[in-house]
Amino acid sequence: MRKTRTEALKTRERLLDAAERVFCERGVSRTSLAELATAAGVTRGAVYWHFKDKAGVFRAMCDRATSPFATMIEQAGATAAADPLATLRGLCISGLQRLATDVRTQTVFGIIFHKCERVDELAGLASGHERDRTECTARLEDIVRQAASAGQLGANADATMATRALNAFLTGVMHEWLLRPRAYDLAAAAPALVDVFLAGLRAQPPRRERRGTPRVRPKTRIG
Repeated sequence: MRKTRTEALKTRERLLDAAERVFCERGVSRTSLAELATAAGVTRGAVYWHFKDKAGVFRAMCDRATSPFATMIEQAGATAAADPLATLRGLCISGLQRLATDVRTQTVFGIIFHKCERVDELAGLASGHERDRTECTARLEDIVRQAASAGQLGANADATMATRALNAFLTGVMHEWLLRPRAYDLAAAAPALVDVFLAGLRAQPPRRERRGTPRVRPKTRIG
């Protein structure tokens, strides 16, 4: 008897739930499809019905957890024109607070950062993740560029470099907090953390010395 669509979707969700648990406990490379099937209470055939291989399970698990972030970025981009810097601030705070309050997000990002070994069987995921990252980064950069055009950032702000710094800031906070989640209340601290970073973007950058201009050295006091 063929499974109904609803039953098939339920089985798929059970497999992804099991993947979160087992990948978190054992790491991705040390987990087999047989172990995933056992944890989900299904046969290996059921796993292959939904996924080509373990990399497919991993990608689907990641997509399920990260899709809300992609939606947040897309929605922010659609409304950023009125006040792009405020939009960027709200987006960053919401992203960090989601990590701090959503168990699934914590689990999956913990797997991505700390339980996903770079092995051959997952090599094919790199291109897919890079496409997703490039798309999200482009949306973020568009908001940053709008903020720069509106005069909300420091003079001569470079939107591309600012976006790279923003990605590094957010990734760093998430990576560090997941290692020590009890160190501080990320949900409460998110606004202050984001404000410190944005203050740097708004600051006037130091002047660069013109090429060929000799440096003026301080006079050496004698005696």
